[in-house]
Amino acid sequence: MNNFADPDLASQIARFANADTSAPEELASSENTSEMPEILLISGMSGAGRSHAGATLEDLGWYVIDNLPPRLLMSLAKLFLTSGSSISKLACVVDVRSGEFFQELVYELGKLREASINYRILFLDTDDKTLVRRFESVRRPHPLQGAGLLLDGISKERQMLAELRTIADWTIDTSKLSIHDLARTLRNNLATKAQAKTNFTVMSFGFKYGLPLDADHVADVRFLPNPYWVSELRELTGKDEPVRDFVLNLEGAQSFAQNYAQLLANLTAGYEHELKSYVTVAIGCTGGKHRSVAISEEVSRLLREQGIAVRTIHRDLGRE
Repeated sequence: MNNFADPDLASQIARFANADTSAPEELASSENTSEMPEILLISGMSGAGRSHAGATLEDLGWYVIDNLPPRLLMSLAKLFLTSGSSISKLACVVDVRSGEFFQELVYELGKLREASINYRILFLDTDDKTLVRRFESVRRPHPLQGAGLLLDGISKERQMLAELRTIADWTIDTSKLSIHDLARTLRNNLATKAQAKTNFTVMSFGFKYGLPLDADHVADVRFLPNPYWVSELRELTGKDEPVRDFVLNLEGAQSFAQNYAQLLANLTAGYEHELKSYVTVAIGCTGGKHRSVAISEEVSRLLREQGIAVRTIHRDLGRE
């Protein structure tokens, strides 16, 4: 039985409580996770990557709270599960930085279970040698070190976290992982299919207005004859069929669009492995009205045919 009078809240809690939580692998998001509230507690050794884990989850659309006092877990869970909340994924970083309040964590977790509020625990661990090296590289003391040695603080923290580690649903040893490796591990387990893919923005622009500052790739299609000098096309744009047909029927236009789209498609696996979620491709002509617009639309179409997520924008369309 739950402790809440709100029937909508009770139904949401019951739905989440009935979810299968048997395997750490199933922390991975499914197609239905947007409908199912998720609560993930992140804890572990200082220097093991908790902050980077929180940042990765934020990038994946989770609402992340860092250094949460355990006493606030129940209130936060109630707020999170309240009917009408737009937040479907909540991650709380709870660790020894909360000082004396950290001792209450196991008790507060028991209260959540009693209220049928389900959660999962991610524990990040690292060996002592790696922790010492990491703390020395950032020149910061361990939060439990006090007037003692760095290893004294690490040893004390291990003792405090021992019980939590045994009940964790998912443990990651980051001793041999870079921050990018950790982010990649989390993405592989928690990202939806859409989030795991690289999203492209294909932007047309005019060179006379300057290069886009945020472009990852820049292509110049001024090698094609300019429709501006065709009187019946001058006032139209590359989105209009007469201009599009004119541009794409020019010698070299179709082969350029096809080869360039294939080049970009070939890069997606590497971008996804390197956790680059967004890529901006800028295609320019003189004024950003005819050639670049038509080629941008064609490149976008070819990318979509290969299942790549593409947004097409025309930066300088409409400028005088």
